[in-house]
Amino acid sequence: MTILVNGNKTEITEGTDINDLIKSLGLDTARVAVELNKRIVKRANWGSTTISEGDTVEIVHFVGGGEGKQQQ
Repeated sequence: MTILVNGNKTEITEGTDINDLIKSLGLDTARVAVELNKRIVKRANWGSTTISEGDTVEIVHFVGGGEGKQQQ
């Protein structure tokens, strides 16, 4: 099946859920948020949310950072 992931065509197998997709992309599940067809999917529902042909998935990566010194 073909879907769009962050604007790029991606081939997945039928029955793939969001957890499977994130793992196949090598992403850290603790540091991403997922939108499926313009709707945010709660992390608790990733394993039960199956992706279908033609779906659009947006994955946002959270990047950690430290506190910087304030300039005076």
